[in-house]
Amino acid sequence: MERHLKELYRHRGLVQSLVVRELKARYRGSFLGFLWTFLNPLLLLAVYALVFHFYLRIRVEHYAGFMFVGLLPWIWFSSSLLEGTVSITSGGSLVTKVLFPSQVLPMVKILSNLANYLLSLPILFLFLLGMGVGLSWSLLWLPLVLFLHFLFIVGLVLLLSGVNVFFRDVQHILANLLTLWFFLTPILYPLSQVPPSFRHWVLCNPMAQITLAYHDVFFYHRTPDVRLLAVFAALSLVLLGVGMTFFERYKETFAEKI
Repeated sequence: MERHLKELYRHRGLVQSLVVRELKARYRGSFLGFLWTFLNPLLLLAVYALVFHFYLRIRVEHYAGFMFVGLLPWIWFSSSLLEGTVSITSGGSLVTKVLFPSQVLPMVKILSNLANYLLSLPILFLFLLGMGVGLSWSLLWLPLVLFLHFLFIVGLVLLLSGVNVFFRDVQHILANLLTLWFFLTPILYPLSQVPPSFRHWVLCNPMAQITLAYHDVFFYHRTPDVRLLAVFAALSLVLLGVGMTFFERYKETFAEKI
């Protein structure tokens, strides 16, 4: 793990350049350009709010704000997973270069999607203020919540991107699995509306744990559940160790498998 971190740090300039290139290329040629960073989640929010609030009658005060808080980190998570998982197999010409550090590719996907998330935060703040939800001292917890979520995503993406080199079915399974995972995470509904007999199982979902923390920080203006955060932190560190170890062990064979 230490070697992996040192190598990433040594190539931080390359990572930064590729992230900037990724962000510029994402909306190149579109009329609205970077505005899609804000429009995409807002359009998604409008669709889900229409279906779940007005048709399915989910009753939560300031429901659009509640949903927006959970939706933005999910977009960061799911986009990083989908793009990061195929980053090695789709970056064949770079991976086959002898001196190119392959772990840079999944990190670029994670960081570029993180940049999109961070750019969306001012919109979220204005949205919450406009709805009367407001902001509070609980935002002081946001850096920790973001950092733990980042570790979780990095560990999972490194593991899946490495496995996908050997088993290309992973990328197809993941796309379908993420849809199920989304609806099993309390983003569109509060945990209080889950039947009591099922709440324990919902809380076993790591994305539910971190989503509840985001809701506490942004929406409920309270300290996140420390026990849930501790469980999520432990899981993230284990996953990070497994992902880095797997990637480091097999990265020398990636070029011949692509």
